[in-house]
Amino acid sequence: MQPHDFWQEIHSPHTFERLPAEGHRGFFPAEFEDGRQLRLPIRELADGEHALASLIINQAGFAVEEALCASLAEKVRHFEPEVVVGLPTLGLTLASGTAKKLGHGRYVPLGTSRKFWYREDLSVPMTSITSPEQVKRLYLDPRMVPLIQNRRLLLVDDVISSGRSVVAALSLLETCGIRPVAIGTAMLQTDVWREQLAATDPGLPERVVSVLRTPRLKRVTGGWTPE
Repeated sequence: MQPHDFWQEIHSPHTFERLPAEGHRGFFPAEFEDGRQLRLPIRELADGEHALASLIINQAGFAVEEALCASLAEKVRHFEPEVVVGLPTLGLTLASGTAKKLGHGRYVPLGTSRKFWYREDLSVPMTSITSPEQVKRLYLDPRMVPLIQNRRLLLVDDVISSGRSVVAALSLLETCGIRPVAIGTAMLQTDVWREQLAATDPGLPERVVSVLRTPRLKRVTGGWTPE
């Protein structure tokens, strides 16, 4: 497959083998709850022996984006969220679409670009697994605070892997006295995130809702297989 071919099409259940004997080659078929499959590129990690399946939602075809947002909205609906807050950058695409599917008129984006009217007390440092050497600041626009106070809040990110970005967002929301009723994501990448979130709130991992789940992969002869 060419790089631009990924995440453009959702395939019927059982289109691709879940555990091919020779290992996955070139892509990993992540599955929706109903068995539909989405081909994701395999990204080799620095050690050369492990890899992860990757999802870049703002490069996805509109049909794929729509399916991810619709599925997440249905999965979180029983939490009765009143407002959706999105994590930058890629989480904003998912948050916006999910809010629409929930029937909301808007959503609240967090940001990493400081506008002149922002306040430092409404910001926290943030790193992520995809850019571990870049320490950014995560900001909440002061004008958005009235929209989220005393509301049932759904926090949304595109992919949760280490959990560091979500923990930063939780810390930022805590400055406003807010704890989300749930956390939504298009994909959970391994289970490493559980420890980070449990350290913040022991019950929080059970309120994390995802559309897709992908494992860490290990190298085998000719391909990759779940660890």
